[in-house]
Amino acid sequence: MAVHEHPHRSPGFHLPSLRRNRNTYAPESAVSAHTGTYTARAYAFASLRLLTGFAFLWAFLDKTFGFGYATPSGKGWIDGGSPTMGFLSGVAAGPMESTFHSWAGDTWANWLFMAGLLGVGLALVGGFALRLAAVAGTAMMALMWIAEWPPAKHLSDGSASMSSNPFVDYHLIYAVVLIALALASAGDTLGVGKLWAKLPFVRTNGWLR
Repeated sequence: MAVHEHPHRSPGFHLPSLRRNRNTYAPESAVSAHTGTYTARAYAFASLRLLTGFAFLWAFLDKTFGFGYATPSGKGWIDGGSPTMGFLSGVAAGPMESTFHSWAGDTWANWLFMAGLLGVGLALVGGFALRLAAVAGTAMMALMWIAEWPPAKHLSDGSASMSSNPFVDYHLIYAVVLIALALASAGDTLGVGKLWAKLPFVRTNGWLR
């Protein structure tokens, strides 16, 4: 009896199929890419948080000690200078011009302004209470935007305001940055955000995150 081999079977050498391996490794590659993207985004937000926090802290320190940058030496807060006098008394446009003039140099205005700079700066650098910092910082930036009043083409004395944009200025950008950092939980990376969120009084009061 003759034995016939099936013509569709080949007893020769077979190369292993790459289809199964490709399907196996594809999800791993996707997970790795997603993790890398998430990590890069987290560090980008953390870097933005730290830089913004330093901007607030530096403003507080310079106005307190008079390092000779925005605040001349010998005119710091500890030397008897007023952190708000120069800025608020110089307001020359906008609907709150006279109001800001009346606030300039007031003790409560000095303390509130400096407390805001210090509080927001520490929160951003440390990575805690970012929601509270966003609210406080946005309120500060809104008031400073009104004080500079970019929509004005002319100042109250009739001179050109030299406004470079009728709406957007750095105060609005800072406000958006603060809100974005809070929404992104930017304090979880290079900060104490995760530890802060585990505190009992923070867990029961989400607005303190």
